[in-house]
Amino acid sequence: MYFDYMMQKDAWKPEEVTSFLKLPVYTRDGVYVGHVKNVFLELDEKRVGSLLVTNTNPALVEGSIDVAVPYRWVNAVGDIIILSNFPGKVATKKDKPEKTKKTQESEQKIDQIE
Repeated sequence: MYFDYMMQKDAWKPEEVTSFLKLPVYTRDGVYVGHVKNVFLELDEKRVGSLLVTNTNPALVEGSIDVAVPYRWVNAVGDIIILSNFPGKVATKKDKPEKTKKTQESEQKIDQIE
């Protein structure tokens, strides 16, 4: 059975952290997210903080950019990593639209004391 080969995340030893590299990452529904590029450690707490996932699925991550997944979202680790949580769609942060001249003039009127 598939789950016989899975290790729970608590069973990993600190010296095995490099074994995360290049592992494929999936949602709990079996949707491919990407694969592990790097592991971020929280040295003060002596634990894994997050996994940097690269070559991300464009259906889940806008622009297929690399994303850092909090390690608390990891449900199981073995030949693959299964996440217990992942947003439906990850979008890049949009810049605020530039203010038009009309908006700037109306804001100036509000700020002026007559």
